[in-house]
Amino acid sequence: MNRRRGARRSLPAPRAVIDIGSNTVRLVIYEGTARAPETVWNEKVAARLGRDLSDTGRIPQEAWDEAMAALARYALIIADHAIEDVQTVATAATRDAENGPDFLAAVAELGLAPRQLSGEEEARASAKGALGAFPGAHGVVADLGGGSLELVSIRDNRCHHASSLPFGTLRLPRMRAAGEFDAHIHDALGSVGWAAAHPGPLYMIGGTWRALAAYAMRAQDYPLTDPHGFVLSLADADRMATELIDANPEALMQIGGIDAMRAGYLPDAAALLRPLLAELEPEALVFSSWGIREGLLYGRLEPVQQQRDPLLAGVAAFAAPQDASVTDATLVSAWTADLVANARPGDERKRIAAAQLAAALRKVEPNLRLNQAIEWSLDKRWIDLSPRGRAMICAALVGSLGRTDLPDRLRTLASDDDLREGMTWGLGLRLAQRLGAGTRQSLSHSTLKRGKKKLTLRLDESRAALAAGPVARELAILADWLGLEPRIKVGDVG
Repeated sequence: MNRRRGARRSLPAPRAVIDIGSNTVRLVIYEGTARAPETVWNEKVAARLGRDLSDTGRIPQEAWDEAMAALARYALIIADHAIEDVQTVATAATRDAENGPDFLAAVAELGLAPRQLSGEEEARASAKGALGAFPGAHGVVADLGGGSLELVSIRDNRCHHASSLPFGTLRLPRMRAAGEFDAHIHDALGSVGWAAAHPGPLYMIGGTWRALAAYAMRAQDYPLTDPHGFVLSLADADRMATELIDANPEALMQIGGIDAMRAGYLPDAAALLRPLLAELEPEALVFSSWGIREGLLYGRLEPVQQQRDPLLAGVAAFAAPQDASVTDATLVSAWTADLVANARPGDERKRIAAAQLAAALRKVEPNLRLNQAIEWSLDKRWIDLSPRGRAMICAALVGSLGRTDLPDRLRTLASDDDLREGMTWGLGLRLAQRLGAGTRQSLSHSTLKRGKKKLTLRLDESRAALAAGPVARELAILADWLGLEPRIKVGDVG
């Protein structure tokens, strides 16, 4: 469409978060929009700072040295990238360790500015990650780290009750070995009765919970690869937790998405999950890849920024290098709106996302487009996009390539009617692209109307020549898909 070549949407400068946790010390660098930041660098070291807290109450020297070496490296990477927006936060290990303040002082000598989070601050930061990832979320966040389990109730884009419990993955083995583990967990959860009283799902945050999601996705032959947004029923969660309690970590390591460290933690985490489910009785489990780090970024946004659609923000940033603008996508979506037969709330945003991705797809080498269409829609991480939405966008992108054969795995994500609707979007996008090579003028001087028996493309007299060649053919294909008769009229388009 008509654009200034090389024009790019203004994006925030890169941001970095250093997360000094009980298990890992991690650096994440983000780019992209403020509402949907994209990870461009993610590095961690499993220093396990909190591994000896139950025995000695201190960070062991070996873990100290390993973490400091990683942090010195992170400080250089940040300096070399000239990143000015850096948040360095520390959680349970330094909060609980006798030598925690000394450790943070050593971190400060590296030129970083560490901030010790209280248990409640840690819980609320994690909860804001869930709020950012799932707009309108209403439930309880359960963030399982190495040193603690954070529980927070969320609704109306706000955190309400928050508690930090000493049930981190580094503490669980000793607790289980001591006996009466379930009774101890039940007693502790009795102090957070608000969590059981708060309706909604349990939002699962943390690497060990995501490993549980990977196990469940494998067991269910789930057709998507990203655990973010994966939903597990209460019954399935309890059944899988029962299986995992006595699982062999070496066998778990063979499952994609479960590394050696998480494989070792999963049986104990499963033992924690069962009484947690029994006490809280959530509607379901929803797994989130956004947590404390993303919550720190989301929490700094102005309310108007928080209210932006994260899917459309993410798609806009992703498609910008291909000169595919959201303005043009919105125009195309409006031009094809009459094709929509069974719209549900939220489908319009999916159509705009599909239109922008379809425009970006045209810039891809032709023999790569089909694979990219499938990968972009099904495998890339999008925020606030359901499996049904992914499947419909995939159908739309495939349709925009002039194909009507869909990957079989889509049928486990969406109904046949939904996939047919997505394909209709895509064939409509293809017609819009073919009409005038995607120009705004071609769309603004034409209309597409779906009647009971006919599909009518009306062109302004100034654009009559566009009716020749591929346009008539694409209109016929779309009309046949809809069971209608194609018709082209030239005249006033209103």
